Amino acid sequence: MEPESANPLGGITSNYPGPRVRISRDKTLSWWRRILPVIASHRATFFTAIGLSFVSLIFQTLVPNMLNGAIDHALVKHSTALHTDVVHIVIVGLLAGLTGFISRRYVFSTAYNVEADLRTLIYQHLTWLSFSFYDRVQSGQLISRANSDIRSVQMYSTFAPLILVQCCIGVLAFGFMLSIDPLLACIAMTVMPILYFVGIKMRRVMFPISWITQARLADVATIVDENVNGVRVVKSFAQEEAEINRLSDAAERVAWAYIKDAQIRGQWSPWVQNLPQLGLALVLFFGGWMVIDGHLGIGAILAFNAYLLMLQAPFMMLGQLVMMGQRAKASAERIFEILDENPDIVERPGAFDLVDVHGTIDFNHVDFTYANGAEILTDFDAHIAAGETVAIVGRTGSGKSTVARLVTRFYDVTGGSITIDGSDLRDVTLPSLRENVGVVLDEPFLFSVSIRDNIAYGKPDATFEEIEAAARAANAHEFIERLPYGYETVVGERGYTLSGGQRQRIAIARTLVVNPPILILDDATSAIDVHVEAGIYEALSRLLRQRTTIVIAHRISTIALASRVILLDEGRVIATGTHEELLASTPLYSQVLAQTTKENP
Repeated sequence: MEPESANPLGGITSNYPGPRVRISRDKTLSWWRRILPVIASHRATFFTAIGLSFVSLIFQTLVPNMLNGAIDHALVKHSTALHTDVVHIVIVGLLAGLTGFISRRYVFSTAYNVEADLRTLIYQHLTWLSFSFYDRVQSGQLISRANSDIRSVQMYSTFAPLILVQCCIGVLAFGFMLSIDPLLACIAMTVMPILYFVGIKMRRVMFPISWITQARLADVATIVDENVNGVRVVKSFAQEEAEINRLSDAAERVAWAYIKDAQIRGQWSPWVQNLPQLGLALVLFFGGWMVIDGHLGIGAILAFNAYLLMLQAPFMMLGQLVMMGQRAKASAERIFEILDENPDIVERPGAFDLVDVHGTIDFNHVDFTYANGAEILTDFDAHIAAGETVAIVGRTGSGKSTVARLVTRFYDVTGGSITIDGSDLRDVTLPSLRENVGVVLDEPFLFSVSIRDNIAYGKPDATFEEIEAAARAANAHEFIERLPYGYETVVGERGYTLSGGQRQRIAIARTLVVNPPILILDDATSAIDVHVEAGIYEALSRLLRQRTTIVIAHRISTIALASRVILLDEGRVIATGTHEELLASTPLYSQVLAQTTKENP
């Protein structure tokens, strides 16, 4: 893949067309047959590589036979000129090298394209999966499977056929050996049955340790990922030594697996590599006797030796192929554990786009329980009119943030329904729903690109004027201008070079630039100073008149944005009304405000 030009978000465009097919989802097939469609999509380069490799092998196997003829005709019988045979042998050798070179070039091209396809397919599938999947899977496991496991599968899937073709040199060599002397050829191949049974045994013992190795590598990746992302927590609690010990333990478990793998290879590889040497010794013994006895020419014994040397490489490759195959099988099964996952949130047949949204939201006796069995909402019933700003208030764990996740359909209700302008969320397409519902989360995530690109993330073609207007509305323009490169300043990973309040303001601007008709602020100003917050709300108050807004609130200043408050307790609507009405009529409301004021001063 060669970069051509930079895109507005700092990435690149490339010549890579993307995967043309998907991995088979038929779980009854063997792992390599499930991968086969991806390889078959590159059949042109793949079969060119295989074909040229086979041609190269034919040229290679011709050389010893030509050497046999040259010795017999030029040196023994003196019937031909030696230089003519030498020229022919050099030409054949050059053709073997040229076709081999082109073959390797094509096979590497196929291998890296297959790897890119597999990695893209996994990433596409990960973006397709629902939030419930990420609630129970560690990111380090996903990173490992999308990298080292894919590499193992790619290497075997593309190089195994090439190695098998290389092994065909043994068949061709044996054919030439039969043409020279059938009895000596059979003597040379007496070790083949032993090699077969060694290969079967080796395959059986390699698979378990291959699986363990890949799994333990994933454990190490998980620990590293957690420590890099949680470095501030680790350092703030002075737990560096404990984390180093945890990683050391995981690394020792990986080392044990690699040592065990090496022991197995050390036990079985010598058999695969050295048994052909036994065949060579037998040929030298019986062939030498036949030459002395006059039943075989000197050229023939030299050709036999050359062919037996050719046979050694395929047998060594065959042992490597068995080991690669077991590791690839273990890796493929770990990859399929991801690819065989199905999302919980899918579009129904006939789903339609949500268009011309006014913003009326109805929660119709909604129940919701997470996959771990935690029941969050029970008979949640509420109506939010188009253009209305409603604050949802409640104790920690009462279900406020869950309401936001259900409106965006990050999760599906387990009972009841949610409608927008009368349309059940389960009947509309997911892209159109999320285009019309903007969310600012309490834990803003920023990408390691410029602030300008972060704000324009949901609308890459936004003009600078739109970006600046959104930043001003979020009260972010002034601090952005003070940065070394202004809007072109690149933030650190996850935006940690900025303060929590600055990240939240950029997250608000990112949502505002999309200008959705429905806006959800999930405790979006919790890390912002109250004085800065006042400026944000002054700007937001004008914008909120133009859209339906749900404010997940903790601060009284946030609640002041809303024309109505919904009080939640243990997943139920306890009361609804204005801030003043609830203060006067609902003691629980005052208690919740007092509690949240202490938690969020």
